[in-house]
Amino acid sequence: MKKQNIVHARTCVYNVGYHIVFTTKYRREVLVDEIETRFKELLYQIAEDKEFIIKTMEIMPDHCHLFISAHPKVSPSYIVKMCKGISGRLLLKEYSSLRKKLYKGHLWNKSYYLETVGNISEETVTKYIENQKDK
Repeated sequence: MKKQNIVHARTCVYNVGYHIVFTTKYRREVLVDEIETRFKELLYQIAEDKEFIIKTMEIMPDHCHLFISAHPKVSPSYIVKMCKGISGRLLLKEYSSLRKKLYKGHLWNKSYYLETVGNISEETVTKYIENQKDK
């Protein structure tokens, strides 16, 4: 049986997933209505351009959750930088109403949350490695 999450690339086989959360500056609830819709469009376009996959996302008025799969050569910090940087610049440019609610032209808070996601637990990997010589 083949695992569905396994990706075969030219130089490696991988299953790399990230749960990423980032918030708007001052937790302002600005990701609503057409801004939310446009933000989703931008994220999918960024993912396509920068070669990672958004498996699922949920946009809340003041933050977003992303579940992303990426080749190991694409670092999670790069993914966050591209998502926040490009979307922030374009949304502030396209929606002047955002500038009135946010100061100094920043849409996103500087920090973010990142968690790796996989199919097996840390305990299973530890036991597997520890038992290699026994085989």
